[in-house]
Amino acid sequence: MQNWLFDVRSRAFLLFVLAFIIMSVLVQAHVTSGYDRSILLYFQSAAGNRAVDLFMWGITEVGSVTSILLLSIILAIIRRTRRIGITLLLCIVIGTLASGYFKGYVIDSPRPDLEFLGSNLPYAIGKDTFVIGTDGSFPSGHATRAAIVAFVLGYALSERFPRGRYLIWLFPIFESISRVYVLQHYPMDVFGGTVFGIIIANLVSKKVKLDEFFKKPQV
Repeated sequence: MQNWLFDVRSRAFLLFVLAFIIMSVLVQAHVTSGYDRSILLYFQSAAGNRAVDLFMWGITEVGSVTSILLLSIILAIIRRTRRIGITLLLCIVIGTLASGYFKGYVIDSPRPDLEFLGSNLPYAIGKDTFVIGTDGSFPSGHATRAAIVAFVLGYALSERFPRGRYLIWLFPIFESISRVYVLQHYPMDVFGGTVFGIIIANLVSKKVKLDEFFKKPQV
């Protein structure tokens, strides 16, 4: 389990930070705009299967801040998972605010302007922008939160369910695909959000010493 978290001065952490910086620079310089838009145009034309449309909409709504905060609070209330829930709650709050500030005041990359042409959805797709007066796109808040959930819960599952910690990463994968599918984010937005979420989750988990929770009996 100790290999799951990495020190802030480790090579792994530096690589994640470097990857996020590189993606930020590429987005800011519009280097990936052509690639991003071509992928979105493909998804726009592919939409229309009601079952797939509803599935993608459902997945993207699961990644909303309300849903993830509710999960965090439930875990924090339960005694056996209190440390995990509090850690997840801190990560979600910090990650959501940090990604919102970053995409609003640092990169300020506009969101896709394409219209979703698929099936009628139960209600409007959430944009999840938390910076007043802005509508930034990079990094994706949904992808950030999904990566945080996978990181923290995957770490918690790694002792009793070693394979479960990898299977849970299907959540950020599907969440990222869904955000692009419903035309709320470009591919680089969800890539950046995933990396950003891992960085935030690792920093907070190390700060609260989440690994110490598993080294002593739970009471």
